[in-house]
Amino acid sequence: MLEKALSGSNRYWAWIFFLLAVIGIGCIAYMKQLNEGLGITGLSRDVSWGLYIGQFTFLVGVAASAVMLVIPYYLHDFKKFSKIVILGEFLAVSAVIMCVLFIMADMGQPMRVANILLHPTPGSIVFWDVVVLNGYLLLNIVIGWTTLGADRKGVKPPDWVKPLIYLSVPWAVSIHTVTAFLYAGIPGRHFWLTAVMAARFLASAFSGGPALLILLALLVRKFSKFDPGAEAIQAVGKIVTYAMFANVFLLGLEFFTAFYSNIPGHMHPFLYLYTGIDGHTKLVPFMWISSILAVVSLAILVFPHLRRNENILAFACAILFISLWIDKGFGLIIGGFVPNMFEGITEYWPTLLETLITIGVWAMGFLVLTVLYKVAIAVREEDAAVEH
Repeated sequence: MLEKALSGSNRYWAWIFFLLAVIGIGCIAYMKQLNEGLGITGLSRDVSWGLYIGQFTFLVGVAASAVMLVIPYYLHDFKKFSKIVILGEFLAVSAVIMCVLFIMADMGQPMRVANILLHPTPGSIVFWDVVVLNGYLLLNIVIGWTTLGADRKGVKPPDWVKPLIYLSVPWAVSIHTVTAFLYAGIPGRHFWLTAVMAARFLASAFSGGPALLILLALLVRKFSKFDPGAEAIQAVGKIVTYAMFANVFLLGLEFFTAFYSNIPGHMHPFLYLYTGIDGHTKLVPFMWISSILAVVSLAILVFPHLRRNENILAFACAILFISLWIDKGFGLIIGGFVPNMFEGITEYWPTLLETLITIGVWAMGFLVLTVLYKVAIAVREEDAAVEH
């Protein structure tokens, strides 16, 4: 079926070549990092994780969100998701690939990633994160590709796929839970030392990931003959709404716990992010933008008559996605390091090369996503032509 990605309109090929150009720029920047080390980034002794790990954390959530389609469709036979579920599974594949690339970028040297597999350490959360991520990637590739191939032939998927589908449900939850444990298990970082970190991660995943899926489904409908279904898009919109409420609620719990307890170590990261400390206000505008966008998106999504308008729904999903990207892909990581354990403040901001590498990885993810979606759409269009 992969040959279907080798044919397309001029617009399709222009998009492919644009992504390849961006990937090329990212590779050039990465070669400089490979030669000179992580000193070319904005990272420091005090802030050892930055944009790369922030993107990794955010994209794990995007990957895990596929389960919000898998559960209703495969476990509860929710027919409305029959067309859109493959888009969710392939989105998970591209998201996990980006996660792996960001880990490689953050480790500085690719061989350090190999050490995790060559010298496994079961007591390390990073080891388990690598295991669950690669397992989830394999599950989604096998399930998505096999079910799509069966659809193309007009037959039922083989029986051996069903156990893998059942396995993918808890596995999707595990990838973001284990990622949350990377942070929640560090005793010296009060901002992350919270029992609801995994719950926050899952709530943001089940809102941000499906929000991106809605935008992609609307784009697929606009630029192809494949229609994922208006009812399916509206159903996913409800999932986004409820999950975003849970995400905002859990963040509110964090604020209450920090400020009502009046424990300085828990308050200072929030103060740094939202008001600044001693003139250090680099992230304050972004965190307030994130909060405002979150409130505005919820104010739109909570009203069904607004949500039913797909243009308004797309706008709400776009600003919700941006809000979560700022909060989880940037603020959450930096807030854990600033102030440091001695109450010192070392601000972080990504360098140009660091940003180019990040954009290059995103372009790689979108290239994989474009190719997979091209195949899926071509198969679905063939099915629709046969039905008619």
